[in-house]
Amino acid sequence: MMRTVEVLIVIIIITGAFVASSFFAVLPLPRQVSPLNLSRLSLTTLEMLDSNHGLSQAAFDTDNSTLMDGLQVALSASLPPNVLYNLTIYNVNSGQDGATLYTVQKSISNAQSLGVTSDASSYLVANSSATFDPTPEKIGENSGGAITLYILNCSDANGWWITGYTPQSLAQDLYNLLSPYFNQTVMVQNTAQLGKILNDKSLHGENVRNAVVINTCGEAVPIPSAYCAPPYSNNGYAYYGYALGQKVNQYNWTWVSIVGYPFYYVSNTGYFTGSSDQNGWGIFGMAPAVGAAGLNSFLEGLSGQKYVTDSGSITIPDQTLVSISSDAQYWSNYYGIYPSPTQSAARAVSSTIESSYHLTAVSSVFNPVVENKETYLAGSTFAYYNSTGAINGKLIPIGLTCSTDIRITALALLSYYQPSLYALDFTAQDTSRLVVLQLGLIGGT
Repeated sequence: MMRTVEVLIVIIIITGAFVASSFFAVLPLPRQVSPLNLSRLSLTTLEMLDSNHGLSQAAFDTDNSTLMDGLQVALSASLPPNVLYNLTIYNVNSGQDGATLYTVQKSISNAQSLGVTSDASSYLVANSSATFDPTPEKIGENSGGAITLYILNCSDANGWWITGYTPQSLAQDLYNLLSPYFNQTVMVQNTAQLGKILNDKSLHGENVRNAVVINTCGEAVPIPSAYCAPPYSNNGYAYYGYALGQKVNQYNWTWVSIVGYPFYYVSNTGYFTGSSDQNGWGIFGMAPAVGAAGLNSFLEGLSGQKYVTDSGSITIPDQTLVSISSDAQYWSNYYGIYPSPTQSAARAVSSTIESSYHLTAVSSVFNPVVENKETYLAGSTFAYYNSTGAINGKLIPIGLTCSTDIRITALALLSYYQPSLYALDFTAQDTSRLVVLQLGLIGGT
């Protein structure tokens, strides 16, 4: 009984102490315990107001009372009733010659003062009529001289494995896609002009050396009439491939084969006019197939090896799907070029050409694939390094199956050279407006 009384007395004392302390204690206001983040609320509100570009439209038409009234109604409806606001729209000036960078265009508010406590966020909007196209860096302009792009648009050469296209239509599409990245883009209009640049003679005052040469004829390669004779015609024109490899080495060209098995045929409709001058599939104006010896000979010439006729195939034996590499995905997003992420490859070259011809795969659009314990590379850039460590020529054999998607060719080139894209300055006059939303609480605390 006595212990029970003691427990009751202790409870009474503790309760009395708690009541007394609660009476004299000053508790913080709820807003101080969990304060409203005005800066975050401000930014969220601006983003919400511009979710359908309404804020952008109003910011560039501040004299339109209907738009401004609608903006104020939307602003009031978006904020809690105890929040005060001041929204100010600034024009973004050039800031040149000491001029003011920002000038006030319009200001709307629901109070003369935002109190002691306030915070703000800013939001940049663009004029809907302004375009912000990036300006490409010209390939080579920051490393010793801009590079020429040659596109073989030969009117007197036929193509093969460019299903649904002509070399000329592909040439025009490649010009539209790639010419912004080059200091000068030259359409090689016929095989006679090809002969000139093979002899280091410019067509329009361009720099022949260090150029990129894109063959739009697929598995066929244009051949000037002057090269339709020995030694270039030796071994079914395989030696012509060897001579091209030597030129690529000598001039430090980047030769691009857009589809199929490179150098498999040679074509000149003005020279190959006989009844048997066709590729075996009814495409006239070309010699019978050079075959695999064309590519092998080219690689011998590129790597400075002695010419030996070699007809052994060095491409993938089966039609296999290849997937775009992670590096190529990055550059695809950077340049805004989006080919299909998977492609059918039946002519991807074996990685053994690296050791056989002293080449190095310096970049690749597609991941390697393995067939019969051998690795094959589609869309890779193979560079030949000379004894001093300098590059003397490159080959890009895309190696896909009848796929003449020029976006892959463009991606292969751009992912190797990696020219920068310079975005238009958003502070250009009258293309941007800065919107600042300052928020406060009623009472200021």
